[in-house]
Parts: sequence; structure tokens; C-alpha cells
Amino acid sequence: LLDMMVAEEESLKERLLKSIVLCRKELENLCKELQLGPFEAEEEGTMLQMEKSLRTRVEVLQKQKRDRKQELKALQEQDRDLCDILCTPLFSIDTGSVPSLEDLDCYRRHVASLNSLKEQRREEFVTNKRQIILLMEELDHTPDTSFERDVVCEEEEAFRLSQDNIVALQNLLQQLEARRALNEAVCAELRARIAMLWERLQIPQEERDSSAVH
Repeated sequence: LLDMMVAEEESLKERLLKSIVLCRKELENLCKELQLGPFEAEEEGTMLQMEKSLRTRVEVLQKQKRDRKQELKALQEQDRDLCDILCTPLFSIDTGSVPSLEDLDCYRRHVASLNSLKEQRREEFVTNKRQIILLMEELDHTPDTSFERDVVCEEEEAFRLSQDNIVALQNLLQQLEARRALNEAVCAELRARIAMLWERLQIPQEERDSSAVH
């Protein structure tokens, strides 16, 4: 029985030594992947305590690795969606390795800036679209280009908020405003000529008033 107990303890000791070696190697790899300083294990305590401490540290670093990769994946999904709407290039990051904390922080700030840009362009688009629709109704203008139809008829969420589209939207608004200003100038000139002709022809005020509503 004593021999069996000794053999069992020797077997346990061998397993613990193997586990310690494997844990040290795994810790070394994880520290490199996570860009951390080299891990220094505490030599105090029993072999069993050392093995448990190393195994616990491995589990903690493995969780950090999973968390970083999951956050990277979530940021990439947001980045793709925003770049599709804004027509901007994707954020450059090495997806083959575990991102550092600095990389993730930089990526977060990049995605936040894209979200802010999206909201800014969306607000500008909605404001300009409302003015464009009012001007088209006032000018009795029917959208006759694909861009004008996209602006007026398509759902707001489907409109690509690229820099080129925002510039084209501003140009369209300026063109319509220029047409309205031209029409107003022509109308003012015609009204002045009508008023002058009324005076020359000595048209009664009642007849003038009935025509003035038009």
C-alpha cells in the first residue's frame, strides 16, 4: 500500500511538472500575443500551488485574448457598415494577430469619429432634402435625373452619405435657389412693367386689385 501511495505521489508530481512546463510555455506565448511584459511566476509555495497559480494566469490571459478578438470583430463590423454608408476606406489593422490595447483604443476613436461624421452628414442631407423638395414644388420642377430622384424619392436610409453626394446635394440646392431667384427677378420686372402700363392706360384701381392677386 505504501509503495502504491508513493507511486501515486510520484505520478502526481510528474503531472504537475509537465503542467507547469506547459503553462509557462503558454504564458510566454500569450504575453507575446497580448504584447505584455514577460510573466514572472512566484517561486514561493508548494508545487501544487505554483501549478494552480500558473493555470489561473493562463485562463485570465486567454480570456483577455478572446475579449480583444471579439471587440476587434465588433469594431470591424461597425467600420464596414459606416464605410459602406460614407464611402470611405476601411480602418487599417492587422487582423492576423491579437490587437494591442492601444490598437483597440485607436480603432474605437476611429469608429466614433465615423459615427459623428455620419450623423453630421445625415443631418445636412435631411435639411437640404427638405429645402430641395420645397423649391421643386415652388418651381413646379419634376426630378429628371437619377440623382434628383434618389434625393427626393428614395428612403433617407438608402442614400449614400459620401462626400461627393453631399457636394452634389449642395450644388443641386444652389441651382434651384438660383432658378428661384431668377424667376423672382423676372416676376418683379414684369410686375413693374404691368404697373407702368396700368398708369399709362389709366386702369381703375378695382381692376388692378382683381389682377393683383395673381
